[in-house]
This record gives sequence, C-alpha cells and structure tokens, in this order.
Amino acid sequence: MAKGLSRSVIVDAALAVLDDDGIDGVTVRAVAQRLDVKAPALYWHVAGKQELLDEMGTEIQRRVIQELVARLDEKADWREGLTTYARVLREEYLAHRDGARTFSGTRLTDPEVLRAQEPWLERWVDQGLSVQDATDAATLVTSFVVGFVIEEQERAQGGQQRYSLSERDANVGPDAPLVHESGRIIYDDPSARFERLVNVLLDGLAATMRSGA
Repeated sequence: MAKGLSRSVIVDAALAVLDDDGIDGVTVRAVAQRLDVKAPALYWHVAGKQELLDEMGTEIQRRVIQELVARLDEKADWREGLTTYARVLREEYLAHRDGARTFSGTRLTDPEVLRAQEPWLERWVDQGLSVQDATDAATLVTSFVVGFVIEEQERAQGGQQRYSLSERDANVGPDAPLVHESGRIIYDDPSARFERLVNVLLDGLAATMRSGA
C-alpha cells in the first residue's frame, strides 16, 4: 500500500481530474497519475471506476449535508428545507465539471451520510408529512436538480457558439415573437429560472399533500 494514500486523498485527486477532464477522464489510472503512484496502489482503496465515482458522490453528499446544517434553522419547515436543499445541491454540482452527470445515481458508501437524513425526516414527519411524502418530495426535488443542472452544464461547457440567442432568433425569423420571448426565459438567467421552477414544483407538492392524492 502506497504511503499516505487514503480514500479521502484519492477522492480529492479524482475531483481534481473531473474538474480538468470531465467524467470521461476520470479513471483509476488518471487519478493514480495525479497522485504520482501506480494504479494498483489505488486498488487497496477502490475496486474500480464505479466505486471511485461512488466515493466521489458520497463526498459531495457529505458537503451538501454540512452546508444544509450551516444554512438552515432547526425550526425550518419542510418547504424551506427542500428549497435550501435544491439550492445547495445545484451549487455543489455546478462546482465541478460534469457534476450532475457524475454524482447523480452514485451509491452512498458512508453510513453516517445516510444516518444524517434521520433528523430531517423526523422533523418533517413531526410537521405532518408521512415518510412517503417526505421521501417522494426529496426524490422529486433531487431529480429536478439533476436534470436542470445537466442541461445547464451542457450549455455552459458547450460554449456560446452552440447556444446563441441572437443566432436562434435569426433562425426562427421575425414572425414568431413568442418563441423569441420563450428563448430568453430559457437562456437569459438560469438562476432565476431555477428558483421559479423550484417554487412551481414545491407548490405542486404542497397541493398534492393537502388533497391527500
């Protein structure tokens, strides 16, 4: 076993590789090169790329939880909690190249990260949600953030030449003003659109819970 290697050191190196080269560049060999060791040294800690991605995803979720604890008052209701969760998750995904594609669907490897969900679930159940309602709401918000950020990152990383509003307007022509307006809603301010759509999603969840549907 190479001296000084640990899972946390390996994850930090893997995140650096991700930021430089994207998800396709994250391999055990590339991370080993970043750490100036041979690839077999890493297999003491991770069995392969998927396990490496799982460890990376677990670290991101750990950071999300830490940020939620720092930002949220203990008396925050479920809606404020989920709104803050959506914002923090988006920020963590955007902090890394291909973040949403890389970390979504990874398996959490640290039981303490899973256990950290217990106080939130307990609080929301005390506020009147069932465990199913709380779980479904968190799942829907997570899925929305993943999809939104994948699109957001693809546009940003693809460069302006692929997503030019002026070129889009020219291609559409002058006789479709609503399509022009729609384009500005989609492309002009992703943060404002994110906040708006999170509110739409949570309004729908709240209405569903009230109706008992």
